[in-house]
Amino acid sequence: MAHDLVIVGGGPAGMMAGLLFARAGVKTLVLEKHRDFLRDFRGDTVHPSTLQIFHELGLLEEFLRRPHNKVEQLGARIAGQFKHVADFRHLPVAAPFIALMPQWDFLDFVAEKASRYPGFELRQSCTGESLIEEGGRVAGVRTNAGDEMRANLVIASDGRDSRFRAGFTQQVIGAPMDVFWFRLPKREKPVNDSMGVFDNGLIFVLIDRGDYWQCAFVFPKGKAERVRERGLDAFKARVRAVGDETAGVDDAIHSWDDVKLLTVTVDRLEQWSRPGLLVIGDAAHAMSPIGGVGINLAVQDAVAAANLLAATLARGDNPDALLHKLQARRMRPVKMTQGVQKLVQDAVIAPLLDQSAKLEKPPLMARLLDAVPLLQAIPARVVGMGFRPEHVESPDAYR
Repeated sequence: MAHDLVIVGGGPAGMMAGLLFARAGVKTLVLEKHRDFLRDFRGDTVHPSTLQIFHELGLLEEFLRRPHNKVEQLGARIAGQFKHVADFRHLPVAAPFIALMPQWDFLDFVAEKASRYPGFELRQSCTGESLIEEGGRVAGVRTNAGDEMRANLVIASDGRDSRFRAGFTQQVIGAPMDVFWFRLPKREKPVNDSMGVFDNGLIFVLIDRGDYWQCAFVFPKGKAERVRERGLDAFKARVRAVGDETAGVDDAIHSWDDVKLLTVTVDRLEQWSRPGLLVIGDAAHAMSPIGGVGINLAVQDAVAAANLLAATLARGDNPDALLHKLQARRMRPVKMTQGVQKLVQDAVIAPLLDQSAKLEKPPLMARLLDAVPLLQAIPARVVGMGFRPEHVESPDAYR
């Protein structure tokens, strides 16, 4: 079966690319290995840069009708003192806040909007197993069902474990931590209380999801089994010691099945394409959870790819000569973002995870951000918009 474009992976990058290419009149097939989008503890932070894309597509108001929590400011409790560190309210965008929305709602919305276009197809429970190669270029994908999906271009957006990374050189930045994710009950409040907690030997993130906390317990890299070996009661005691917010841990965690491990990987491919194949999103650059920027960088890749390639594919032309331009445009913001993440890892996370660490008061930068509210626009810009926010320039063939 022939298509203009086959996208492997129905995550944020793949689904947004599917929407934009189909909107441009490109016959687009998205292959998603799961039968639905219902996976918990995925990236649920939809940043202002992504909300602006929905605004430019005329979809923002409808998107925000879906259940979400609005984060206008971020703070941190450092050595027992609360400090405001970021304020998104003054960003020059249509929606100056972070929308906390389960990723399945985000992806369902994008799939629903993409399905309006006659050239769009989403095939679930379908995995791209291998590439079809002919005449020195990629000509399609073989699926787990044995089907051959031929296309003018294949986009791999199937995450950091993508099999289509094979043959590309990776640069590994690394991370000093892994994360346990879990939920704890909370009382709903009118103002979102999402924050980080930093203290001696402790890094804990509380994401306010209305009637529950989405919690991240950060621990040294590769030490998940050591934490488990100390026992569930010892783990719950460490969580309980975070503060009043975590008092409900005994009611929420009954076994290790209630605690999900995120193995943190930070790397990037040095080359994102070869004839007939383009790699985007986490498949091209795995990000740290710091700042929750991964989903939004993936969406930016998809927008840039459609801007560069959609018109060419819609005409039925060979896109190979353009593929390198996506990396040329997106590599710098990826490097800058990973550079900031590595700086935070080296200067904040690694020292604090050392059990001998001594944190007697908030560092000078946190005190300055709290004391001078105007400065909070700087981290808000970096986290909320990134270093090169993209704008929708791909054609709308159905307008």
